[in-house]
Amino acid sequence: MGVLDWSILVGTLLFIVGYGVWKTRGSKNVNDYVLGGSEAKWWTIGLSVMATQASAITFLSTPGQAFHDGMGFVQFYFGLPLAMIIICIVFIPIYHRLKVYTAYELLENRFDLKTRTLTAFLFLIQRGLSAGITIYAPSIILSAVLGWDLWTLNIIIGILVIIYTVSGGTKAVSVTQKQQMFIIMAGMFVAFFFILGYLPNDINFSKALKIAGASNKLDILNFDLDTNTRYTFWSGITGGLFLALAYFGTDQSQVQRYLSGKSVRESQLGLIFNGILKIPMQFFILLVGVMVFVFYQYNSSPLNFNPAATKAVMQSPLANDYKILEEGHLELEVEKKMAQNRYSAALDLKEYDATEEAKQDIISINKKERYNRDAAKAMIQKADNDIETNDKDYVFIHFILNYLPKGLVGLLLAVILSAAMSSTASELNALGTITALDLYKRYRISGLTDEHYVKISKLFTLLWGIVAIIIACAANLFDNLIQLVNIIGSIFYGNVLGIFLIAFFFKYIKGNGVFVAAIITQVIVIIGYKYDWMSYLWLNAFGCGLVITLAFILEGFDRLLKNPPIKPEDL
Repeated sequence: MGVLDWSILVGTLLFIVGYGVWKTRGSKNVNDYVLGGSEAKWWTIGLSVMATQASAITFLSTPGQAFHDGMGFVQFYFGLPLAMIIICIVFIPIYHRLKVYTAYELLENRFDLKTRTLTAFLFLIQRGLSAGITIYAPSIILSAVLGWDLWTLNIIIGILVIIYTVSGGTKAVSVTQKQQMFIIMAGMFVAFFFILGYLPNDINFSKALKIAGASNKLDILNFDLDTNTRYTFWSGITGGLFLALAYFGTDQSQVQRYLSGKSVRESQLGLIFNGILKIPMQFFILLVGVMVFVFYQYNSSPLNFNPAATKAVMQSPLANDYKILEEGHLELEVEKKMAQNRYSAALDLKEYDATEEAKQDIISINKKERYNRDAAKAMIQKADNDIETNDKDYVFIHFILNYLPKGLVGLLLAVILSAAMSSTASELNALGTITALDLYKRYRISGLTDEHYVKISKLFTLLWGIVAIIIACAANLFDNLIQLVNIIGSIFYGNVLGIFLIAFFFKYIKGNGVFVAAIITQVIVIIGYKYDWMSYLWLNAFGCGLVITLAFILEGFDRLLKNPPIKPEDL
């Protein structure tokens, strides 16, 4: 990285932090600090909701996901638009009518204090872990690629987020997320057009899509009914629907974004905006990854994109074996380029038989290359069991650092760090709010001033920021954390969503039944994940259905014990 890259990177991050502090100074009451004064317009809400979900993992992993497995990941989001409609019709009017600061306030009004506390506690566990992971994910990748110190990166990202989130609360999160989304999408569009410009002169966008299609990278829909297949049409519109309902409808990091709306209509329009744009945005990010794949059909790529993994195996006794794999990989790259040239020429001549023959050659070479890459992963794992062998998170950053011009590298790194800051800020804001209002305020002597609760909210936000940094710094003690954000959510979200659906639609069920059902459900879902009963997306629907079913059964037993049937001899 040169001076220009550093200037753009540092300037962008300092602008975001400074703008957030300056724009939101002077929050003196809980409504201002927690809900931003309830002044947000629909476009601010929509962008804030999108930025909260779009962490750095999105912009690092998603292109790599497309590079390796194609566009099928977009099915993950198929249930989201329907979820937005349901939340707009059901959740938002209730939240606004009750004038709640947090989603879990509603549960005390409907059930009791212990149910509110349990649900808030489940949120704090899963979102607290996720906050650490959203810091750790970009840190571990940038550390491996750029050689920066991992702990230093964790601390820098954490401190930058803490400064403006503690200072301005929800409004600071919302106003900075607008700037961050602009930087993020501008950076991705610029990268996309540079990739197209780097392709051979005879490869236009249309032909690039055909090249990707020949390698099955454009297979979007999968109607497989196997619940162990992770990304299918059915898992998207069922498991994805339940995950989206739980995340956007009950997770305070999202609920707080649209509770800040000026009116019910502004909040609803903000979520509809997100529902309309989210799938196209994810589709575009995946398309960037597909174009990176096409680029590497004509340019050399490493056998494994994680430089730390390559370094580990090259310093082990397996170095010579790995070099043999690398030589085979280089030979396949030459064959692949020749096959792609034959395929391109056949497309130009519109010769069907020649096109199909070249396509089959490409498929055959891709299989050999995948076999080589899998063998390399196994060898890396054998050399160092602690190294991450799944290199999809490193594909896009490898392209950025090795092929983009100076200045643009700084911009794309700013994109990655902005996304990390954006998502983490929402999480810390929500964690501080829940701890202050759902636990501290609810269990302390009442009558304290608004100013006191603002200070306490800031204090808890600061403490959760420190916890997130600590989790990020300790994350290397565990495996595969980068892939765990959605998994962690799926373990908890179904249960929490079920509790809210009971609150909305099943007046028959009272507090004791839902409280016990929630505890049993959480234990069963964790066991189900541990023993791999189903793909994690299905855990959302499973947990939701299970807590509702158990609550009905427990409530029935409770009523039966309190009101036993009259025996004939008692008449």
